[in-house]
Amino acid sequence: MQKIIQKIKDFNELVMFEHSIFSLPFIFIAMIVSADGWFGYELLGFGVLAALSARNFAMGVNRYLDRDIDATNPRTAGRPNVDGRIGAKSIIVFIVINALIFIVVAYAINFLAFILSVPILAVLGGYSYFKRFSSLAHIILGVALGLAPIAGVVAVSGTIPLWSVLLSLGVIFWVAGFDLLYSLQDIDFDKENNLHSIPSQYGAEATLFISSIFHALTVLFWLLFVWSAGLGIFAFISAIGSGFVLAYEQKLVRRDFTQIDRAFFTVNGYLGIAFLILIILDKSV
Repeated sequence: MQKIIQKIKDFNELVMFEHSIFSLPFIFIAMIVSADGWFGYELLGFGVLAALSARNFAMGVNRYLDRDIDATNPRTAGRPNVDGRIGAKSIIVFIVINALIFIVVAYAINFLAFILSVPILAVLGGYSYFKRFSSLAHIILGVALGLAPIAGVVAVSGTIPLWSVLLSLGVIFWVAGFDLLYSLQDIDFDKENNLHSIPSQYGAEATLFISSIFHALTVLFWLLFVWSAGLGIFAFISAIGSGFVLAYEQKLVRRDFTQIDRAFFTVNGYLGIAFLILIILDKSV
């Protein structure tokens, strides 16, 4: 039993289940807006399963493909995919199981969700390849998480309305913006190992500037989402408030690069949860 518990802990460290907090709120935001309120316990369960399996698949692919890179980076050398706690075959099995769960859940939801399931997995798995040849990998990661709102609205209505695309675009630039900040930690390593990233290509100052532009676009698209969906005052507060949160995140990193983890995990985690709560309030009044 102790071995099983330890293996679960190792897989948790491998994919960091708790970081699903970045995508889950925006899936539920899209579902709430599409359903004009509560969307039911069945779709709640399907939404959680789809989000977790998709993210596990993406993280599994990333950890499998990045074993060589992670082994030489001091920041990642202690990960389970590197230090022998989880072997390559086990990671492949983990990837396949989560891909199948995602596809089966999509099939159970509706036909459009099923049709989109494999292309979505292809995008999710493609991120790890991009950083080997293109600094656009930050955008690809944004697209991967930006698919969450689209998946949410497809689950409820089987359609992709304009407001869901605007919400998704906001998520894309939000994620790409904070991934730029996060990647500042590896700027020297990326240069030394010929890995493509905006920090290694253009330097820290340019990265901070591009990240701030991305986050400005985030707020713009979220305001357009609120307007396009015909939402109320609490929704506008969520979009405007996110701008203040992202400005704080930018200030935090600019002041001290050692605060990157705090900005990446804590600040962004609270942003998603607060956004969801305000949308729930908006649909409750």
